[in-house]
Amino acid sequence: MLLELSQWLAQDVRAFNVFSYITLRAMLAALTALAISFLIGPVMIRKLTHYKIGQSVRDDGPQTHLAKAGTPTMGGALILVAIVLTTLLWADLSNRYIWVVLLTTLGFGIIGWIDDYRKVVYRNPKGLSAKSKFFWQSVIALVVAFYLGLTAELPSQTEMIVPFFKEIAIPLGVTGFVILTYLVIVGTSNAVNLTDGLDGLAIMPTVMVGGALAIFAYAAGHVVFANYLGIPYIPQAGELSVFCGALAGAGLAFLWFNTYPAEVFMGDVGALSLGAALGVITVIVRQEIVLVIMGGVFVVEALSVMLQVASYKLMGRRVFRMAPLHHHFELKGWKENQVVVRFWIITIILVLIGLSTLKLR
Repeated sequence: MLLELSQWLAQDVRAFNVFSYITLRAMLAALTALAISFLIGPVMIRKLTHYKIGQSVRDDGPQTHLAKAGTPTMGGALILVAIVLTTLLWADLSNRYIWVVLLTTLGFGIIGWIDDYRKVVYRNPKGLSAKSKFFWQSVIALVVAFYLGLTAELPSQTEMIVPFFKEIAIPLGVTGFVILTYLVIVGTSNAVNLTDGLDGLAIMPTVMVGGALAIFAYAAGHVVFANYLGIPYIPQAGELSVFCGALAGAGLAFLWFNTYPAEVFMGDVGALSLGAALGVITVIVRQEIVLVIMGGVFVVEALSVMLQVASYKLMGRRVFRMAPLHHHFELKGWKENQVVVRFWIITIILVLIGLSTLKLR
C-alpha cells in the first residue's frame, strides 16, 4: 500500500524512490509491527483478562506452573494483527509469494484460534480434536505445496540444496517437492507449538530464525547475490524480507508482554501460525536443511515428544521425566528462566551456523 503510494509520489519527488529498496522496507516493517503491537497489546490483554480467556495448566507438570493458571492466552492474535497490517502497508502486494505466506499464516492461525477458543471459552480441554487439527493443517499445506510446485518457473525452485556444498542439489520433481513442502510446513508449525511451553521460550527463537530467513530471502531474490553465493535464484523471493521484518518486529513486541512472568500467552493461534510461516518461507527460498539447523530447538522439542510417546507405547517406559524437553530440564531442577535463556543461546549459535552456509560452500 505505502509502496504504491511512494512510487506514485516518486514521479514528482525522486526522494520517495528510497522506499523501493527492500532492505529499507524490511526495517520499517519491523519498526511498524513493533509500534502496532505496543499500541494494541495492553488493550488486547485487558480484553482477554476481562473475558476470562485464561490458560489452563497441567497438574502433572512442574508445580511452579500452577501459578500461571488463568493467565490470558490467545495472545498470538496480537502477533497476527501486527504482521498482517504491517505486511499490507509495506510489502509489494503484487508479489505472489507475499500472498502465499500471508494466507498460509492466517489459515494456520484460524486453526489455532478455533482450538484455543474451544479450550478456554467452552472449557473443552481437548479443544479441536487432533484429527480435525491435523486434517485442516494438511489441507492448507497441500494446497500451498501444489501451488508452489506447479507454478515453479525454474528447475532450481523444486530442488533441495545441501548446505556447505555449492554443487550438490537434489532434484525432487513436483511430487517430491509437494511431499517435502507438506512435511516442512506441518512439521514446523507443530514443532513451534510444542516448544511454546515456557514464558518467552518459543517467540525469541522464532524471531531469530525469521530474521535469518529475511537474509536468505533477500539473497535468493537478488540474481547477483544468488549467483555469487551459489544459492538458487528465486525471482520475487526478496520481498519476503519485508514479511520477515514484520514477523521479527511483532515477535519482539510480544516478548515484551510474554517474558517472565508472562502477562499473556501465545496460544495455538500464535504458535501454529508462526511455525507455518517459517516453514513456507523456508520452502520458497529452498533452505529446508538449514531450517533444521537454525530451528534445532524446535526440532529437538518435537523429537522429545515423539520419542517419549513411542517409548511409552512400545516399552512402557519414559525416556524423559516429562516431554516436551523443556519440562524435563525443569523437573531436573533448572529454573524456568535458565531453561529459556539457555535455549535462546543455543538458537543464536544455530542461527549463526545456518547463516554461515551462505558463504561456506
